[in-house]
Amino acid sequence: MSSLEIRDLVVALTATPDKPIVKGLNLTIKTGEVHAIMGPNGTGKSTLSKAIAGHPDYQITSGDVLLDGKSILEMEPDERARAGLFLAFQYPSEIPGVSIANFLRAAVQARMAEGEELDATGYYKKLYGKMDLLKIDRKFTSRSVNEGFSGGEKKRCEILQMAMLEPKFSLMDETDSGLDIDALKIVAEGVNTMRGGDLGVLLITHYQRLLDYIVPDFVHVMYDGRIVKSGDKSLALELEAKGYDWVKTELAATTV
Repeated sequence: MSSLEIRDLVVALTATPDKPIVKGLNLTIKTGEVHAIMGPNGTGKSTLSKAIAGHPDYQITSGDVLLDGKSILEMEPDERARAGLFLAFQYPSEIPGVSIANFLRAAVQARMAEGEELDATGYYKKLYGKMDLLKIDRKFTSRSVNEGFSGGEKKRCEILQMAMLEPKFSLMDETDSGLDIDALKIVAEGVNTMRGGDLGVLLITHYQRLLDYIVPDFVHVMYDGRIVKSGDKSLALELEAKGYDWVKTELAATTV
């Protein structure tokens, strides 16, 4: 069993390192677990995922992130990916002129040992197997990455990338953003297909509707850069019914 441990993490924009956004956050995720982080806008949810992945716009000013007991803070983003981290973006970028098949082939090759060559036959066998499992038309691979894609197609492409790279931990930053209910179900079905003992998932979302389809083991409320409350799926339902004000009120009462 692998673990991703976030210890007293403080994160700021690289341009303003003296203004922390994430303010001493602690969380441990193990493979086989799905954790959801919910919270109001501006509380640091997306900042957390991007900082863990090594996005250059964000700077970890103190604390640590350990993957299987080893700090990843000195690793470049590609090294973190090869170590087993995957970030599904809220707004995936377009890569005109690069087919999904070639993009994924390069990504898989990059994770192989130096000097090891990718077997093309084995690669396509795995690719088509994953596509069939995720119910994705095989013609999809000839399209340029995310170019002209709908919101649902972009997210489906992200799920296919995750399936091919087989990370230890997937950080999913507002995967439900911009999806209609049909696209949401397709994406959720893809995640659930891969869910199991070899994958840990951190879902970041504003709304509990995603959690109707990807039922989390743990739900955490993030407020003012910290996790202030944790529970199970029932906590997400409570947030949906009451909003976040009651969490703020409860937090204020305990800090008086």
